[in-house]
Amino acid sequence: MMKKLLLIAFALLCVNTYAQDETRPWAFGVGINTTDASQHGVTDPWDQFKDYIGPFVDTNTVPVLSRISVARYLNRSFTVDFAFAYNQLEKKYGESEVLDNLNYFSTDLGLRYDLNNVIGETGWFDPYAKLAMGIVSVDGDWGVPASAAFGFNTWFNDKFGLNFETSYKSTAHFAGNSFLGLDDAGNVAGIGNYHFQHSISFVYKFGAKDTDKDGVPDKEDLCPETPGKKELFGCADEDGDGIVDKDDACPKLAGSASTKGCPDTDKDGVADKDDACPNVKGLKALQGCPDADGDGVADKDDACPNVAGTMETGGCPDADGDGIADKDDKCPNEVGVKENGGCADPIVPDFNDSRYERTKGELIKTVEFNFGSYSFKLGVKDRLDDVVALLDEKKVAGLYVEGHADSTGPAAYNVKLSKERADAVVDYLVSKGIDKSRLIVLGLGETKPKASNSTAKGRADNRRVEISIVEMKKK
Repeated sequence: MMKKLLLIAFALLCVNTYAQDETRPWAFGVGINTTDASQHGVTDPWDQFKDYIGPFVDTNTVPVLSRISVARYLNRSFTVDFAFAYNQLEKKYGESEVLDNLNYFSTDLGLRYDLNNVIGETGWFDPYAKLAMGIVSVDGDWGVPASAAFGFNTWFNDKFGLNFETSYKSTAHFAGNSFLGLDDAGNVAGIGNYHFQHSISFVYKFGAKDTDKDGVPDKEDLCPETPGKKELFGCADEDGDGIVDKDDACPKLAGSASTKGCPDTDKDGVADKDDACPNVKGLKALQGCPDADGDGVADKDDACPNVAGTMETGGCPDADGDGIADKDDKCPNEVGVKENGGCADPIVPDFNDSRYERTKGELIKTVEFNFGSYSFKLGVKDRLDDVVALLDEKKVAGLYVEGHADSTGPAAYNVKLSKERADAVVDYLVSKGIDKSRLIVLGLGETKPKASNSTAKGRADNRRVEISIVEMKKK
């Protein structure tokens, strides 16, 4: 009978395998077991092997369900299990000797190691090796066997399968061990020091958590809090467009994957909710609106929809590139300003034009003065002549003339002295024909040193007048 069951077991290896894992961590098994008494220990491996493979004249099998087991998956390498088995011993030690139908009980607590970690995932074969400790009892005479086992699972589906296991058990290590007080846990009458035990069980996996009760375990459920469909990995699809609600931007309206589940009436790839022109096919870059002249301005916003223009001119042409559409430009071929109707502004604005505000710009000259004086040093007039030439050429609208002093003496005196220095520069520029109205004069005293006043060189640098360009900016 056991040989037939073994053949069935190996035939079932062709069944698809659904490995026990954290999705269904518990497995409960019921089946039958066979015991095979042996006279050979691990020191006689050849005799032990011959005894293992047959002949089966000393095997004992109860033709009813005689084994139950419970296994708990720990991780991809280890599973712990507990097994209880019952048998009746009629034959022993390779003989046909008839015993008195001795009642045999065994319990084992084992740790399985998944051999797929060694041989690689097979997809059809789920083997393991196991070490276990347990208790065996034969009509009240008991022992504590250690066992090594090999087994495999093959699954019919994700819940039901078949388990085959074969183990070698030995109580010899406790024989005569009075130190541990287990000298009676060695040789067990009726079974001896060594025996094999084989089993085949039907197993059922359970324990998978399914929070939303949709039949998809949380481990496999992409939407574990919301009931859904198995083919959608546990997620719902309210509008039936094939896009799960959690990924559907419009879960109540059928759409397509390209628009994240939202409708797209004009089929331009822009969802109606984001389409500024939902009934006219357009461009994604223009929120679904068309652009007939291809200038990057949507027709609905294009003042010249059939002639290419620029964004700055509302989609109309601008031949001179001054930001004023040709249709509004009085000088369409000349770069100009809006205030002049698209025509050019003067190169240098009128210094007193109220449309401009004046700010200090680039520093163009610095002239130094003697201590306590507003008289020019040698060479200063040459520098000021350069400034006069700049103003004469009308490249600038005006100048800031700022007088400065070092920190020697009272602050009020230094302000007066710095103003006198600035006035001396202005007087020279005016003497050269520069209109005084184009000059802004300031006496700042010692408030803005450009060097340290703690050295003679630094104080000399601080006795100066700075001349800067006046920038004219439109208000």
